[in-house]
Amino acid sequence: MHVAVPKEIKNHEYRVALTPAGARELLEHDHEVSVQAGAGEGAGFDDADYRAAGARIEGDVDALWQNAGLILKVKEPQPEEVARLTPEHTLFTYLHLAAEETLTRGLMQSGATCIAYETVIDGRGGLPLLAPMSVVAGRMAVQAGAHSLEKAQGGAGVLLPGVPGVAPANVSVIGGGVVGESAARMAWGLGANVRILDTSLARLTELDNRYQGAISTVYATTEALDRAVRESDLIVGAVLLPGAAAPKLISRAMLADMQPGSVLVDVAIDQGGCFETSRPTTHAEPIYVVDGIVHYCVANMPGAVARTSAQALTNATLPFVLALADKGWKQALADDPHFLPGLNVHKGQVTYQAVAEAFGLELTDPASIVSA
Repeated sequence: MHVAVPKEIKNHEYRVALTPAGARELLEHDHEVSVQAGAGEGAGFDDADYRAAGARIEGDVDALWQNAGLILKVKEPQPEEVARLTPEHTLFTYLHLAAEETLTRGLMQSGATCIAYETVIDGRGGLPLLAPMSVVAGRMAVQAGAHSLEKAQGGAGVLLPGVPGVAPANVSVIGGGVVGESAARMAWGLGANVRILDTSLARLTELDNRYQGAISTVYATTEALDRAVRESDLIVGAVLLPGAAAPKLISRAMLADMQPGSVLVDVAIDQGGCFETSRPTTHAEPIYVVDGIVHYCVANMPGAVARTSAQALTNATLPFVLALADKGWKQALADDPHFLPGLNVHKGQVTYQAVAEAFGLELTDPASIVSA
């Protein structure tokens, strides 16, 4: 199969979907790999690295897309990329369609087969292709939040760990999944007072046992959320409903109860955000202020640490990429019931329930497609 790796064109997106090591693995399986010129430079991989692995460097982006059967990306396709998709293409990337109706309808119109990293599951119900970027985003959320608390950024001028004689900052993390735990662990490691809020007692018990009370665990009632809003210097929104739009947990009215200069970091912004006042931002202009509260809502946070992220992403996606290339998308999905939920759009049909529900579209059972 001819596998293509375009250069990411989203604002300040430096990651690449396949490292040279990943390209070499595909070539070992007798596939053809074309990489757009300069695609890996932002992540520290130059064209010579891909050539050394055996990949072809393509300078003509239109030819790259036209000649490919399988297209590997990091972020959702931008409008000019959607226009290049045809029914002959299989697209494998992060999509987050439940928050993007225009993109969803564009992919439907293209006729392409679109498989989302973030809805592939594992045998325990986890999200193995979302997890590595979730770890990165969770850790970065605290790093970004700490910076945003600085006075020059509009924050309250609070140092996250405090200093001798001055109390550390209070950090609340809403959501105890991979992002939430990564954020909480980072904040705790920096010396902040940390609490995690979640509605799963089983998960809270697991976290409590793991951190032996060093990180407080709180059941996420409305009252607990109100208290977190009043007491926190930094709140990280880390709520995930797989493939669906994030719930709005902090309203604009609640901002009035926050301390001026406090910071909200919305890691759920890819799925629409979990704060009412959230709107996507970029690494070029990452923050804005609403009612005295600093918001950091960058939709591709891991893109800022592109080398680490690209390596982690390739490590996770490569077995699935090999399956798609070796077997074709239909057989690869038919053979692996955990891979099948990754199918979101196929030949104009929506095949993921949360996406169909978000926009009132008809749902097609993905199993019926791969068994046809």
